[in-house]
Amino acid sequence: MIIQGLQKLTLLDFPGKVACTVFTAGCNFRCPFCHNAPLVLDTHQNPEIPQEDIFSFLQKRQGVLDGVCVTGGEPLIQHGIEEFLAGIKRLGYLVKLDTNGSFPEKLRRIVEEGLADYVAMDIKNSREHYGRTIGIEGYDTGNVEQSVAYLMERHVPYEFRTTVVQEYHQRSDFEAIGRWIRGADRYFLQQFQDSGDLIQPGLHAYNENIMRQALDVVKEYVPAAEIRGL
Repeated sequence: MIIQGLQKLTLLDFPGKVACTVFTAGCNFRCPFCHNAPLVLDTHQNPEIPQEDIFSFLQKRQGVLDGVCVTGGEPLIQHGIEEFLAGIKRLGYLVKLDTNGSFPEKLRRIVEEGLADYVAMDIKNSREHYGRTIGIEGYDTGNVEQSVAYLMERHVPYEFRTTVVQEYHQRSDFEAIGRWIRGADRYFLQQFQDSGDLIQPGLHAYNENIMRQALDVVKEYVPAAEIRGL
């Protein structure tokens, strides 16, 4: 496990829970709009946080925090992720796992072993435009599709989410995504925010009116869809 960040308190990242967030380093995608670029590029330059420090913090917060969000980067590229999540569970915490869905077998194992209580998976774009959106032209979405299908079988509470970027998303993409995840339990359109640490600077958010138009398109297929970040 390579851990390079800890947010000691969040009331937003884990729905309905008081939690902390652990940030793992490294990702197999290169999404231009990634707001955690330092965790994706040149990770060797960032200071690491020893696992024992994380577990020491969690021991001190027992009874105060409900859960731990594990995000990245992409947590499932970490070789020790299952052991790390098991350690969190042994301390009595709920676990929310963020993933890009590109490791369906690992995701399945984690869920079947009871190591995640909630999974948030990114749907980067329509399948047609996935490669461009993740910075890997010609990307085969097969693994992502497997993860989508698995989560929609409801083995664990989950949400899908799409960060909406003016330069990468258009109406036809929302139509295609809606058809792809038709009937999903939870789906969020997230307004893009420029964190200042993007992989590709100079990107833009849509305004509220366009975001609500996109939501209307999606809700034809996913009635539970909502906007996050306005």
